[in-house]
Amino acid sequence: MNDLLKKGFYLGIGAAVSGKEKFEKMINEMVKRGEMSPSQAKSMMSEWVNKGENVDKEWSGQAKAKFQDRMKDLGFVTREEYEVLESRLRRLENFHSQD
Repeated sequence: MNDLLKKGFYLGIGAAVSGKEKFEKMINEMVKRGEMSPSQAKSMMSEWVNKGENVDKEWSGQAKAKFQDRMKDLGFVTREEYEVLESRLRRLENFHSQD
């Protein structure tokens, strides 16, 4: 991985960790001040984690679709298309070997 990509990756990780730490600190302060119960804080943290996981899945799906589109644009076939062609080739080979 080149240096620029590593730095970008580490920047993203750092931002995520920093944001999580700030959010946890804010929630803990609200519990200390009595503005929120510990169970409410736990519930809120769980809700935010679930939202993050859903966004991650959505982004992963979008990235996968874009990658597949790019590969198709470059002339690559999907595994399914390859298997169909391979099956047709076998049938043709078997047909010709029977002659």
